[in-house]
Amino acid sequence: MHAGESNSLSFRETVKEEKLRANDKGEAVSVLSDRLIAAWEIASVIISFMLAEWVVRPQAGESKLIGAVPLSLAFILMFLSHRARGLTARDAGWRLDNLFAAVRLLIIPTIFGALLIILIGKLTGGFNSTKPRDWQWVLWLPLWALVQQYALQGFINARAQILWGRGWRSILLVACAFALLHLPNPWLTLATFAGGLIWAAIYQRAPNLFALALSHALLSLLIVWALPASILNSLRVGFRYLG
Repeated sequence: MHAGESNSLSFRETVKEEKLRANDKGEAVSVLSDRLIAAWEIASVIISFMLAEWVVRPQAGESKLIGAVPLSLAFILMFLSHRARGLTARDAGWRLDNLFAAVRLLIIPTIFGALLIILIGKLTGGFNSTKPRDWQWVLWLPLWALVQQYALQGFINARAQILWGRGWRSILLVACAFALLHLPNPWLTLATFAGGLIWAAIYQRAPNLFALALSHALLSLLIVWALPASILNSLRVGFRYLG
């Protein structure tokens, strides 16, 4: 091989290596940008919910429409984010193909949670609530649980996985976010943190919002029925808890 050919080959290899490094750098910048956007999306949704509980709803008084404004904006953000990322409803967990797999994962933790709630209710003199007799509230509860699980898992959990991948860090972030939204009610904060850990872990294994909402609704119904009103403070959270 002549010296000129050797130099030409070396130059082509150098250019190729530089292109590879540039591509790697570009991919790294893209990943970092995606993570920053995901963090901003999580923070925006949590802040919107907290504004609703701590600022807007207390000021709105009996006007539920005004109180719903920040919540509506949060859900609009979620929808637009899904569209921008090219995600489908199935990607978020609106699906039936893995329903039974998710239910199987949820059975034992849900039963354990139910037994723990019953035990606490017995020890604290509960089981006096008439709320479960309100059939309209009982029918509304699964739908509300589904909405919460969509925001918590289909959006926050999915974005947390962009930040840190599957595993304990993203699961812990979801649980902390759920608990944060139930401050300063101590019992609900503790219950939602524990529930958030379990539901987030199961969602990462079998992302199905319907199964999670069923577990959420059943445990919520049992909490309202079993625990005394003095502990739950009428399920108040945010500024209303202090009023």
